[in-house]
Amino acid sequence: MRISVQSGAFDMGAEANAFASACPGAGAIVTFTGLTRDSAAGDLEVMEIEHYPGMTERALTTIAEQAMSRWSLANCLIIHRHGRLAPTDLIMMVATASRHRADAFAAAEYLMDYLKSRAPFWKKEITKSGTGWVAARDEDEAALKRW
Repeated sequence: MRISVQSGAFDMGAEANAFASACPGAGAIVTFTGLTRDSAAGDLEVMEIEHYPGMTERALTTIAEQAMSRWSLANCLIIHRHGRLAPTDLIMMVATASRHRADAFAAAEYLMDYLKSRAPFWKKEITKSGTGWVAARDEDEAALKRW
């Protein structure tokens, strides 16, 4: 299991290959990479992501450990960036490995839902028309409730 909260960019292909090579007994590996999405108005200049070092890593480790035991994962990976990100920058990556694909998919969805709605990150959009914090969305909360 690896958790990385980092300001620098990551190479999703290299990360996926390294993860796969560390999971020789797995029958399934699922990866998901999220991109910084432009604002609804299409005028995002930059997104600033803040977090509390130490607290964020502990929270992500706890949720990854829960996923590992709930779905009998062989391994999991969470990468999440902070700092200033432009539209289309890679913002996060989740990878899960298990003997069977259903467990790998379910665990990856669980981790993604948690990262979207509960992980201790704060996002501020800086657009051509102003600056504002990104609010929680009802559909993200609903997605988390299924777990």
